[in-house]
Amino acid sequence: MEERPSMEVDIVCVGFGPAMGGFLTTLTPALAEFPEAPQVICYERADGVGFGVSGVVTRARGIRQSFPDLDVSQIPMAATVKQEKVLYLLDPVGASRRSKPVKALDAALRTAGHSDRFAVELPYTPEFLHKTNGLILSIGQFNQWVSEQLMMTGMVQVWPGMPVAEPLIEDDAVTGVRLADQGGMPGMDIRAKLTVVGDGPVGPVGRKIDEVLGTPPGFERNEWAVGSKMVIELPDGVDLEPGFVLHTMGYPEPEIFGFFYVHPDRLASAGIFVPSWFDNPVRTSYRYLQHFIQHPYMEQFVKGGRLRSWGAKSLMESGRRGEPFLCGHGYARIGEGSGSTNVLTGSGVDEAWTTGIQLAEGVIELLREKAPFTRDNLDRAYVTRRRSSWIETEGRAAEHARNGFQKGFIRGLVGMGLAGVTKGNIVVHAEVKPTHERVGTIEDYFSDRIPREEIAKIREQAKADGTPLHDLLMDRSGWPPIEYDGQLLVTHQDALLMGGKVQASGGFEDHVRFLRQELCEDCVTQICVEVCSGEAIAPNKDGGNVPVFDKEKCVHCGACMWNCAHAVDASGRTNIEFAAGGGGLHSAEN
Repeated sequence: MEERPSMEVDIVCVGFGPAMGGFLTTLTPALAEFPEAPQVICYERADGVGFGVSGVVTRARGIRQSFPDLDVSQIPMAATVKQEKVLYLLDPVGASRRSKPVKALDAALRTAGHSDRFAVELPYTPEFLHKTNGLILSIGQFNQWVSEQLMMTGMVQVWPGMPVAEPLIEDDAVTGVRLADQGGMPGMDIRAKLTVVGDGPVGPVGRKIDEVLGTPPGFERNEWAVGSKMVIELPDGVDLEPGFVLHTMGYPEPEIFGFFYVHPDRLASAGIFVPSWFDNPVRTSYRYLQHFIQHPYMEQFVKGGRLRSWGAKSLMESGRRGEPFLCGHGYARIGEGSGSTNVLTGSGVDEAWTTGIQLAEGVIELLREKAPFTRDNLDRAYVTRRRSSWIETEGRAAEHARNGFQKGFIRGLVGMGLAGVTKGNIVVHAEVKPTHERVGTIEDYFSDRIPREEIAKIREQAKADGTPLHDLLMDRSGWPPIEYDGQLLVTHQDALLMGGKVQASGGFEDHVRFLRQELCEDCVTQICVEVCSGEAIAPNKDGGNVPVFDKEKCVHCGACMWNCAHAVDASGRTNIEFAAGGGGLHSAEN
């Protein structure tokens, strides 16, 4: 290994998402006032800054603060929210696993005659869900647009295709970052006075800081979800106005929430969230997403349409409970990885962007004072701003809003409603367990539908084919097979090809690693195989039980890490290490 090169900058940033967009957009105009402008550089893992994997609807308060004269038409695929509906979807195929209370609710709605196309529209949208006058965005397109605004200033460098392996930590201070090794060449050490961490909840820099420097009392990240979505070109004859928004619940399983947003130019985003409290060990988001878009209510909009792209990502849904230390000597945390996501409103982009604004305002203040980036100074300039803002107030109200789902779908809805109406003063309390403590075996989950001896044969067939179990088990338990049309309904692997996959430069090591292979050998659940968004983790056909990983298929969603069935230490760290890596599925349309 050659000697590791290094360079020094003033501020180094990790991850180019909405939070970093808010930070750099606020910071760069002020840099010109200094005789020697601080050098600011941002490293992004993905091969392009327009790498988003989420179409979003957001109130956009922070975004509009940054762009008070915003012309929405200048952002590709963006639209102002004009109409919102919340739908409860009934089960049209009879395969959904519904508890007795949910079945009673379904029967009551059918009896009352409120089930046109197996869907019930709520008479009003709860205030906490309202996104009126907000924005529908493609994060890929929005990131690209933001980067163009930044590059025109000439005050910041943004480098895509440069994964950051870890922070540089000396004593109790972060002194910069280390880029990932590539092709036998050691990654460069970037030393900085301030390291801004915006690499998300599964990013290796934020997680390493937590591991080495610790986390606050009560810190826990046991609630997650896999978000999976399609960008669909709407069929002829479907004329939906841009800005139309649907929020759904109840199907394909009660625990799975869905969305449908209409962009300009006859494009729509349709997607689902598969949460950690969903007890099925076979929890593939792609198969459930295909059933979602074939629901009679959704099908009226998309049947005959064309899949333009597909994507998936992990969402950290512990919200305020998953907030780490927001700053320390030489570093600050922003965005989803800083616990900013509001799980009551189902909103994260606006919150992430605003945390970036708040940090930038604090950094400008410290630069003007010529004050060092110590823990105390960052706490005064950044954390105090955040604590006195709507981010804190709304985050506190949402902190326990979803606890009820640990005890069932109906209790979860009641808990969300109570938290929303009382601004978090009344909630349903329940212990929130990590996946490895909550989810049981495949045999136990499907025992009421498939005999154990038949599951054993299905296991043998899947292992021989080197494929996950989920399609075989869902077919056998009553879900209709997906009839591919080559246009909207395509195989998972075809969706990967259509989804905008950009190959990373060669030479990076595998970023998904199985730490203790003896745990894999004894594992019969293998949730990591079943949940993998890109089928990059597959059964081992060559003997043994340790899964195989293909980084060329990985979409970098990170679901394997929090869905592993085994913890390796008391902190809850799982047997899967999700390290820095290049590439991944990303499309400018997502």
